[in-house]
Amino acid sequence: MLKRLALKKIIIITLSLLFLLIIYFFPSKEAYNINTTLTYTNPTTIPIYLIDDNDLVSRFEVIKKSTDPNELIDEVIANLTIDGANSSHIPNNFKKIIPKNTKIISKDLNEGLLKINFTKELLNISKEKEEKMLEAIIYSLTEIKGIDKIMIFVEGENLKQLPNSKKNLPNVLDRSFGINKVYELESMKNVSKITTYYVSKLDNYSYYTPVTTIMNNKNEKIEVIIEKLKTSPTYETNLVSYLTAATVLQNYEILENSINLSFNNEILALDKNSIIEEVKYAIALSVRDTYAINETIFYVDNMLIDAFFI
Repeated sequence: MLKRLALKKIIIITLSLLFLLIIYFFPSKEAYNINTTLTYTNPTTIPIYLIDDNDLVSRFEVIKKSTDPNELIDEVIANLTIDGANSSHIPNNFKKIIPKNTKIISKDLNEGLLKINFTKELLNISKEKEEKMLEAIIYSLTEIKGIDKIMIFVEGENLKQLPNSKKNLPNVLDRSFGINKVYELESMKNVSKITTYYVSKLDNYSYYTPVTTIMNNKNEKIEVIIEKLKTSPTYETNLVSYLTAATVLQNYEILENSINLSFNNEILALDKNSIIEEVKYAIALSVRDTYAINETIFYVDNMLIDAFFI
């Protein structure tokens, strides 16, 4: 009898301990704050260029489904095409620009040059939007690693002119084509071209809008970029820069694959220990598009602050 009671007591204690262990190692749903909706914490994205509310071609991040360049080409073009794939993921304030029903007939990527052949629907574009469409295609596709230049064909014919304005196009297109172009020319001497990225706001979402300025200027391009970012653009008041007017570019060194930039401490955030993300992104993106350099290294009073790779 005593043995039976002792055994029963041992079983009860064992089950109690097991129950406590289960509670300890598997807490309640509330303890984990479980969300039954699938969310992406750090999704792998790719930038594409869409038309924003201000009718500017702007940089917008979308989740990419593949890392294969050929599959990414299809994804990017679908994201740019009216009524194409992933339309539900594009905010209402952004618009696609490639005409509805445009399809890719064929594509060939070799040594950084993409030859892409579209159906004739690509030409169903207004005169006001045709250059913006080309800018969106060029800038979006060259965000794919391994694509530096593009040749566009329509039904097998090389696109040599814009369909409505008949503006001649280079045989091979790259980012030197420019985007959201602004002309500040007084003559055809000392013509220089830079692309500067500004910040735009959509509710709580920040995105970047590039502006290519074609102007008369003898100065080194990085000097012009910093000066442009220090002043708000007069032609589009919705574009802003977080670089303060008191910021001074003290020195710079342009290397083969990187650029070293040394500033005074006015470039620093309020904590005086870092540079705010919007400033780093704006400068690094501007350097990349203007110099084809992906790494920007920031110094303040000759002290290394950050290395930014795009």
